[in-house]
Formats: sequence, C-alpha cells, structure tokens
Amino acid sequence: MSSTIAQLETRKLEKSREELEAVVVRFAGDSGDGIQLAGGQFSVTTALAGNDLATFPDFPAEIRAPTGTTYGVSAFQIHFGARAIKTSGDSPDVLVAMNPAALKVELGSLKKGGVVIVDTGAFNVRNVRKAGYESNPLEDGTLEPYRRIDIDISHMTLEAVKGLGLSQKEALRCKNIWTLGLAYWMYGRDRRTTTEWLERKFAKRPELAAANIAALNAGHAFGETAEMPDDVTGYVIEPAEIAPGLYRTVTGSEALAWGLVVGAHLADLKLVLGSYPITPASPLLHILSTLQSYGVVTLQAEDEIAAVCSAIGASYAGAIGVTSSSGPGVALKSEAIGLAVAVEIPLIVVNTQRAGPSTGMPTKTEQSDLYQAVFGRNADTPVVVIAARSPSDGFDTAVEAVRIATRYMTPVILPSDGYIANAAQPWIMPDVEKLGRFPVRFRTDPEGFQPYLRDPETLARPWAIPGTPGLEHRIGGLEKDYDSGHISYDPDNHRRMTEARAAKIARIADDIPLQSIEEGHERGELAVVGWGSTYGPISRAVSNMRIDGYDAAHIHIRHIWPLPPNLGELLAGFGRVLVAEMNTGQLVTLLRSEYLLPAEKLNKVSGQPFKIEEIETAIREYFEG
Repeated sequence: MSSTIAQLETRKLEKSREELEAVVVRFAGDSGDGIQLAGGQFSVTTALAGNDLATFPDFPAEIRAPTGTTYGVSAFQIHFGARAIKTSGDSPDVLVAMNPAALKVELGSLKKGGVVIVDTGAFNVRNVRKAGYESNPLEDGTLEPYRRIDIDISHMTLEAVKGLGLSQKEALRCKNIWTLGLAYWMYGRDRRTTTEWLERKFAKRPELAAANIAALNAGHAFGETAEMPDDVTGYVIEPAEIAPGLYRTVTGSEALAWGLVVGAHLADLKLVLGSYPITPASPLLHILSTLQSYGVVTLQAEDEIAAVCSAIGASYAGAIGVTSSSGPGVALKSEAIGLAVAVEIPLIVVNTQRAGPSTGMPTKTEQSDLYQAVFGRNADTPVVVIAARSPSDGFDTAVEAVRIATRYMTPVILPSDGYIANAAQPWIMPDVEKLGRFPVRFRTDPEGFQPYLRDPETLARPWAIPGTPGLEHRIGGLEKDYDSGHISYDPDNHRRMTEARAAKIARIADDIPLQSIEEGHERGELAVVGWGSTYGPISRAVSNMRIDGYDAAHIHIRHIWPLPPNLGELLAGFGRVLVAEMNTGQLVTLLRSEYLLPAEKLNKVSGQPFKIEEIETAIREYFEG
C-alpha cells in the first residue's frame, strides 16, 4: 500500500504545473455548506500570495430554503491573476459543486472545457430529484463538455476527522474546508493563514479547530497524491505588479464604513448612524457598531423613518448624521430627506441597491434607484448624488460625501449596490493624516446671526449647535423666511428659497473634479459610459477592444448630481454614446434630458453584474454592424 502511494506521489510531482495569467473559480453549494467562509479564506490567501483579485459572493434570496433545493444555492466567485483584476470574472474556469442543486444552478455559467469538481457523495437519488434532475447528471452525459473531477468529498471528510470526537453532522460541516484544501493545492496556496484562522475561530472548541485543520490538510494531500485526469494539473499564477504599500482585502461595506469614519474625523465631527436592518445594506450597520472608539454612535431604530430622523437630529446637534438602507427603505425615508433639504442640514444617505421593485430579489444586485436618488422626493428637493464604482472606491467616495455634505449643508445620497457591498478586492491603506482636512466651523458669534444668511461662496446657511447662547433659531419642514428663518407663506419668498436651494446644489459642480476619460481618446467614434459597479466590466471590455483596434473610450461618472461641468462637451466629442447600466436606462434619461444627447442603452436587469463579453459584444456590433 505504501509503495502505491509513493508511486502516486512521484507521478504528481513529475506533473508540471501550468502557468496561468488569470483564473476564475466558483464555489457553490447549499447555504449551510459554508461556501462564503471557504471563498473568503481563499480570497485572503490569494491576496497574501500577491495576486490581484475581485470576488462576488452570490447569496440565495431565501432566508433558509429547504436543503438541497435550487432556491438555497449559495455561490462565491473569485477572479485572481498576475495582472490587474477589475471584475469578478465572466464564466468560471473551475466550478466546485457540493451538491446536485449547485450543479443545476451553476453549470450553465462554466466555460466549455472548464473543470467541474463534484462531491459524488451528495448525488444520491433523493438529492438528484430534489434539484430537479430527471436522471443523475454524473451518469447521463450532462458533464461531457467539461473536464470533471469526481470525488466523494463527504466520505473523504468523514475519514479525515475520524477519531476527533465529532458527530457525523459536525464532521460533514468540515467538507467545505476539505474542498478548500484541494483548491489550495490546485493553485499553490499556503495553508498556514487558514490554519491560524481556524485556531482563533474555534479557540473555545479545540476539537472543531483540529477537525477543520485535519480536513484542510486532507484535501490538500488528496490533490498531491490522487490519480487526477491527465488534463487536470496544478497551476501557477505569478504575483501581480501592484504599487508598493500596505494592503488588505476589503469589502465595499467595510470601505464605505471606514470612509465615513475618516470623513467625520477630517471634519472634526462625531458620526451618528441611524439605521434599520435590510438586505443588502445591513453590513454597514454591523461594521459601524463596532467602531465606538472612533467617535461612532449607532442606533438600530424601530423603522426606516425613525432611523433617518435620528440621523437628522444628530446633524442638527452638531454631528454628521448618516442613515443607510436599500431601495424600499430609502423610499420610506424620502419625506425625511425632503425635511433635511428644507432645513438645509448635512445628511449622508447610503443606498445599497438591490433588484426590485418592492421586495424584488433582495440578495441580487441592480442599479435601478438612480431616478429615486436624483428625483425621488416630493417638490423641488435637489440633493447631491455620488456613486462608488468598486468595493475599495467606497472609501474615497464616502470621504467625499462627508466633505460636500458639511461644506454645503446638504443631504448627499451615496448609491452602492449588492455587488459592491459584498464583493472584495485588495485596497491600499491610506495614511489618514496625509488626507486633506476640512474641519467644520460652527457658528458661535450671535452678532448679526440669521439662520438662513448664506455664505456667498457656497450658499450654505450657518451651522449653529442648539444651546449656543444667542443663536436660538427655529427649524422644521414649514417654509422659512430667506433670512430670519421664521415661518413664511409668502409666495415670492418660497420662490426665492426654492431657487436658492437649487443654486446651492448647482454650484457644487464647480467644486468637483472635471470628468475625465478612463481609457481612450477624448474624441472618437464610441464612448461607453457607466456609473457605479459597472466600472470593472466596462474598463476591461474597452481595454480588450482597443487592443483589437476598435476606437472606443470609457467614461465613468462618479458625481451624478450635479454632473461635472465639462461632461456635456466631452460626450459631444463622440459619434455615439453607449450607456451600460443595470436598469432599463436611467442614466440614459438623465444624459438625454441634460444634454439633448442621443445616448443609447445597454441594459441588464437579471440581478447579476455585467459580463465583460456582453459589453465587448455591444462594442463589436457597433463597429461591425
């Protein structure tokens, strides 16, 4: 027996590893299989190996779907490589399917000729039927277009942890870690980081730590010693060339949270978050609730209206008020956001968009709240809208949101989305003390004080903290006199106040960067325009098509309202403008109305991010059709 194992080990060592520039791996299984945990650990070790990466956790919408059904499939996709990675990838090169339901849902996305790893121990008659198959896909030719690795992962896991005192149920929970060990072998990953993490995670249950570490090592050993198909081997992905600095893997929710905290620090303010849990916005509340030592106060309110009103109250009292939700919750907040516009007080509204309308698909991503952000309130209530374009970009966007809100005494809506919030990528950690400060100056001098006497440069009214002697004033939703702040029903005064609020927001256009070209020339045949999380796929698609000789350019808009002052002139320099967004054409409407521009739509509303190939196809059709 020992000689046989030695022969197998020798064969594996002789089998050279194939070098790849980039690869896409997708883990999929039941929502109770620990798919997100395994994907997260794979991401950490990949980052430590020096590869650039982007991830896409794809959660099931059902809170707890019946085990083994397609409704409960959870997936985690990671795209990593030796070059700059801007998306979580299109079609996976490798699919790990932990049960028949995962195979049913995810197989269609796998590249033809890709590797599919299946846990044969889960493919019994009951599970196959529960997934909706009429026959066993391992036996009926379903997998013929792919390279397959059949492993009884369930059995292997039970053998690996035998004798460690676990019940069968507890032992089978280790199979995600067994699979992770196999993936580590495939891509030459170091297990030590995960081993140390397991020891910390299960410090109070050392038997669970020991079992998971045993499973991790067993999966890795299987890759080293097993008889793999001839066309399946280990792979090498060299480190990417990235700027020197201190990096960490960051999700969009983390970057937004830290950006808000740093923005408050740069403004010399405390941060108060009033929020109500909703998918996929809740992580922002979870993260900020752990940062009290940085001057953060969090309130989980009883409903969305209470949440936003508590944030408005915090800003009135001299903090920076923040509220967070997704589209349905922001709809409930709309009257209170209008109150903040009327009171002219700083407020940050983070909208982590999801597929709608109404409840829609809570765990799936979309960009369909742009109309809501720009126009979605009663009366003329202009606010600032700034969109993050990637997980790590959430940090800079949040800092900018705090700067504008406090300088101009206005609400700022910050659209994120489910993809940005949950996805992760490497982020170079900034030196906070080197960031430009923008400290708030509260009004303290009572001489000549009028609550709406505006700054001639910004048109912002003074920020006077309640209780400051001599600065007593009235706020509220009723229209105020232009100077005194007393309640006014005068028609001319209302016109003047409405125009002043609009002029203040319009003036912000002079305080934001001019719109630039991400890639390509400033004039040409085709500009592909996007906002938010479409940045990655548009950027890679345009780059690929330019290499192939197509005269395309990429323009990505961060400041959506007000728009950059040079944007209209920039867009007019192209023969055609194609707008790619995950809705039915909301930015298109905005660009057409502002610039009378014949912009065209490239829309996707499937709850999934754009694929690079979808945008490449649209570019190619323009030039060739």
